[in-house]
Amino acid sequence: MYVFNSLIVPCDFSKSDKYTILLRKVEVEEAKKLIRDFTDFISAIGHEATASLLTEILGVEIKTNRIAVKMNTGDRGLHFVLKERLPEGKVLTREELEKLSYDLILSEVM
Repeated sequence: MYVFNSLIVPCDFSKSDKYTILLRKVEVEEAKKLIRDFTDFISAIGHEATASLLTEILGVEIKTNRIAVKMNTGDRGLHFVLKERLPEGKVLTREELEKLSYDLILSEVM
């Protein structure tokens, strides 16, 4: 299980040339349960403000961890997706981020 701050599903095409991805919106309570069930989840959240907000939303510590991920069959991702596009290069503060609408999306690589 990975935690992302975008809806990108980065698959490892060195291991397979075709993947099927299931995406579905989840509510906060389901997201909390998923994160609790996957105690060894890996954060791929690159911004401190997003990690801080997700820590509050999900009730578990989400660390800032700017890494490249390559998902494979069986991997899941929990995606924090803003409902609006930001101006190029804009990095939000925690206060700015709290004012925006978002979705939580679960991805499953098949």
